[in-house]
Amino acid sequence: MASDCDREPRAASSVQSVDRAVSVLEILAREGEVGVTEIAAELGVHKSTAFRLLGVLEDRGLVAQTEDRGKYHLGLGIIRLAGATAARLDVTLESREVCVELAHDLGETVNVAISDLEAAAAVNITQARGTAAVSSQNWVGRRTPLHATSSGKVLLAHMRPEEVRRVLGRRLEGFTDATITSTRKLREELVVVAQRGFASCVEELEIGLNALAAPIRSYEGAVIAAISVSGPSYRLTPDRLPKVAEQVVAAGAEVSRRMGWA
Repeated sequence: MASDCDREPRAASSVQSVDRAVSVLEILAREGEVGVTEIAAELGVHKSTAFRLLGVLEDRGLVAQTEDRGKYHLGLGIIRLAGATAARLDVTLESREVCVELAHDLGETVNVAISDLEAAAAVNITQARGTAAVSSQNWVGRRTPLHATSSGKVLLAHMRPEEVRRVLGRRLEGFTDATITSTRKLREELVVVAQRGFASCVEELEIGLNALAAPIRSYEGAVIAAISVSGPSYRLTPDRLPKVAEQVVAAGAEVSRRMGWA
């Protein structure tokens, strides 16, 4: 069994490797194209060490080699990571004012969520609370199940078929007696959600909690998030839901317009 003394040098070495890998990315971002000799010199390491670092980064798609020149440049993986971060930041910024206005109009809590496919969850990235909201609970950063929330159903309804299969391939946990745990029934509901443009949840995640959600689209038309309103079932009553749904759909359309979707 390794002692603490044995583990400490390995941990320090791992941190040093991460630091050097980040330095490589910074060099390429600054210079555009750089050879391994130049990278090794700037890092102050042997050329073989620089080759190993570049090899790992290349395997992950973070750097790529120019075949005819033997130099390295940033890879498409960087663009993918930057794009994901930018999209999340954009949705948060562009939806903030709309969320505040909707929360004020309805008096309830409004959230915007994106999907976390690996966790089969919706992740709330921004929130606004109305004056009538009875709970001070902060949902930002919380993961909620895709199949048992209105935001989750909206996100699921617009996922690619293979992504839906991944989510529905897991056991659908029941949180209340109203939670849909049948794959067949959930698929049927997702068709309805896609057709009518919004999703509802009536006490499916928590007893006494109802919610409605609508899609937010990118400039390309892809559904990248969902805007939702939630509140106690004695206020968000079944007869009130259709009118609230209209407002949530309109809010989703407004955020989509701000994201560039005509």
